[in-house]
Amino acid sequence: MPNRRAHLSPQTAHGELAAALAALRTDNAVPSDFPADARAEASTAETSEPGEDLRHIPFVTLDPAGAKDLDQAFHIEHRDDGFRVRYAIADLPGFVRPGGALDREARRRGQTLYLPDGRIPLHPAELSEGRASLLPGADRVAYVWELDLDASGAVTSADVERALVRSRAQLDYATAQTALDAGTGGPLLELLRDVGLLRAEHERSRGGASLNMPDEEIVREPNGYRIVRSFARPIEEWNAQLSLLTGMAAGRMMLDAGVGILRTMPAPDEAALTAFRARVASLGHPWPADTTYGEYLQQLDHASPTTPGVLQAAASLFRGADYTPFDGVVPEQTMQAAIAAPYAHVTAPLRRLVDRWGLVICAAICADEPIPEWARASLDELPALMRASNQLAGQLGSQALDRVEAALLRDRVGEVLPAIVVEVRGERARVQLDDPAVTAQVASAGYTAGTRVDVRVTAADVASGTIELAPLTDGSGDRPAVSAA
Repeated sequence: MPNRRAHLSPQTAHGELAAALAALRTDNAVPSDFPADARAEASTAETSEPGEDLRHIPFVTLDPAGAKDLDQAFHIEHRDDGFRVRYAIADLPGFVRPGGALDREARRRGQTLYLPDGRIPLHPAELSEGRASLLPGADRVAYVWELDLDASGAVTSADVERALVRSRAQLDYATAQTALDAGTGGPLLELLRDVGLLRAEHERSRGGASLNMPDEEIVREPNGYRIVRSFARPIEEWNAQLSLLTGMAAGRMMLDAGVGILRTMPAPDEAALTAFRARVASLGHPWPADTTYGEYLQQLDHASPTTPGVLQAAASLFRGADYTPFDGVVPEQTMQAAIAAPYAHVTAPLRRLVDRWGLVICAAICADEPIPEWARASLDELPALMRASNQLAGQLGSQALDRVEAALLRDRVGEVLPAIVVEVRGERARVQLDDPAVTAQVASAGYTAGTRVDVRVTAADVASGTIELAPLTDGSGDRPAVSAA
């Protein structure tokens, strides 16, 4: 699906929309600045010396352009008839005193929150964008995962330890992808591609599937905001495979040791799968019986206007994601069904609370040392903290998008706009407008998923994020105008 961009007038961006986005923070009790004691602790905290010095390894980071909170750096090399992947993760645990002011505030926040008018970080910038971030040219302590793979990309060994590292370069996705496509990416990015493709094949073979939803980014500019919807570049998917690889190694490590916290999700039941098959068939993308779920998603045509509807249906297929702590007794539910493997969050400690526990637990397991008592004693607290944080993050993201979409349509009330029907449920349908890039509901009489329709914008309230559309009739007054997609 191509990018669709829509600009708001400066008056809207700096007036109604700015006020609506600011109100979101107040209405949802979003934390603002850090308490003085937490900020003071962050400014003076120091991590302990690591056991290893790996500054000779030429790590690099790969993130969106302009990112400063750099959780991960990687290095890949050929080894025997396979690969050695080193994945360095920021040593945030070393800077946070258990039970201290910074720890208390991080538990209250749970994760970094993202809004169009600015993000709300999990940790003060002194740490997350400074002394703990894996910035290029700076000596940093990190949890370095060493993952050996055979020629097929299968894991043969996994270990993690704290070490001193130095990133050589801060790469961004767009520039790195362009370089690879031009044949000038260099050996490290070529190895990332090779390992990423091999790991994606393993994912498909075990029945997992990375759900690459279109990225729905609200971009702030001097003249307002715009929504950009686009699919991830291949290099982003290959980079994500390194994180998945590490998370699966961590999950297996915890299960073998009998202690840890997994990211779990149950598999969909037959009724859900049957409904999914019917829904995607109505969108013109039937799921062949001889194709796995992962293969089916991989083969979708991103240029098709109904593909986003398929991916939204896929996102609703897997429900019930949670965090499952255990100590001594392995839980009944250990799988993350979309990944089709046990899995743990350990790769984003600057931006996600639970990763701090996963890192210290896995490092202790590998060093054959006792797991820190603070981590062990507080495992059972984490699911509720992360559930609350995830709920707030989802709520904020949805409400912010609603308000931006309403602002995009504020000055187009009364206009008739073309759209495609992505879902019909009862008497309501969800349609995606061609331009601007807005998704909203409309009365569904006569609509079927996958058809093109014309709708009239009847209301758009920026403050509440409410949009009202009406089906355009064919002149008789009672039938919506539709056409084949």
